[in-house]
This record gives sequence, C-alpha cells and structure tokens, in this order.
Amino acid sequence: MEPDLSKYQLEGDNSMYRLPSGIVAPVVTRGGFENPDTADSGGAIRISGVSIQHTPATRLWFGKVTNEPGYRSVTHHHGEAETGGYVLSGRARIYFGEKFEDYVDMEEGDWVFVPPFMPHIECNLDRTKPLTWMTTRTPENIVVNLADVPDEDLRDWLDR
Repeated sequence: MEPDLSKYQLEGDNSMYRLPSGIVAPVVTRGGFENPDTADSGGAIRISGVSIQHTPATRLWFGKVTNEPGYRSVTHHHGEAETGGYVLSGRARIYFGEKFEDYVDMEEGDWVFVPPFMPHIECNLDRTKPLTWMTTRTPENIVVNLADVPDEDLRDWLDR
C-alpha cells in the first residue's frame, strides 16, 4: 500500500529563507565553525550549529552543550522555550522541583524534554570525563540564570 503523500504538498512560502545568492537551500554549519556567542549558565557551555545568529532559522535553536568533569550549571530556566536534549556522551543529572530536591539521571543515548519556565540545574555526574549533549530549543536559546543554590543543598550531589 502506497502512503498518501498529498498532505505534504508545499502550501507555504519559504522565500524568507533566501540566501544572499537568491536561492532557498540547506545551510550547513561546518564542524569547528559553530557560533559560540550564545547564552550559557555557568558550567553548561553552549555553541549553536543552527540559530538565528548565523543561519536563516527564526524559530529554532540547535546546538551542543558541554559540562566539564564534575561541573554543573547554575540554576536557570529557558523562558517560553521547549527544550529537547540527547546525551551524546557521559552521564548527566538534571535537578528540578521546588527546592531542587528531585532529579533525573541520564546516560549516553538518553533523550530528555524540559518544559518551558522550569528552573533546573544541569550536571555532569562524572568527575573525570566530560558530558556532551545535543540540545534543541524553540524558539531560541533563551537562558535565564537564577539565584544559585549551594552544592550541599543538592541531594546526592557531593557523594555521587
């Protein structure tokens, strides 16, 4: 049985994505040429591969986030942005909840969705290896840093 592709017919105008050459085409950001001018949150360093800063994208941020061994981000949220993440390598923890008393742990191959306006802390559980994840956010890489909490207030952080 053939799939019905009729619902995928072009019905919009993508001319706003025209490149300086006048054509609408995929835009490649080569490895090593990602945009480092993006908001971060302390120990979570972000670079963008697809963003409004260096591609025609207007409603998408897609980048790589790294945490050095043992480091964690400061307390933050991402405003109205929905966030999706994928752990490329390492072991991650995200603290959340009223007093950051809850957490979820992830490892290589795990996916995560972080709802808008949810304060959280992103951590690298490993004391010797970096943590790297791919992150996508819509509409943009919104980072609102908040008053931080001390390490000793994070359950199971110091004795991980």
